Amino acid sequence: MPGDNAKAALVDSLNGLLADLFTLYVKTKNFHWHVRGPQFHDLHLLFDTHATEIFALTDIVAERVRKNGAPTLSGIGAIAQHARIKDQPSVDLAPEAMIAELRDDNATLVTVLREVKAAAGEAGDNATDGAADDWTDQAEQRVWFLTQLLK
Repeated sequence: MPGDNAKAALVDSLNGLLADLFTLYVKTKNFHWHVRGPQFHDLHLLFDTHATEIFALTDIVAERVRKNGAPTLSGIGAIAQHARIKDQPSVDLAPEAMIAELRDDNATLVTVLREVKAAAGEAGDNATDGAADDWTDQAEQRVWFLTQLLK
């Protein structure tokens, strides 16, 4: 039977994931709103699709935290404190820079998701362990799409 330390580690990893998801969501929407140039239409739609996917995970991840008996992040300060993905307030990035940054951030998210999966396994949380595979697949697909745009 998993101990309290394993459950605490899982909750910490889930809250870290939640912070990264919110940060990546806001960044992706920022790029969606400010992209320009010949690829505007396609990138505008792609970034919006990605933002929608990312935001959809926030509630699911928060509910996993609550189902594990812990509180979720409760504000922007907590998100900023726990996020590994860095904020990008610029509205003047070139489309290629936006694509590269989102690719790298989604790759970071894959790493975070693998850590969540490992923590879920240690804590005996089979639901989170299984869900993490789907979340990882979504992030890997975003990395793939964004990488193809840079070739």
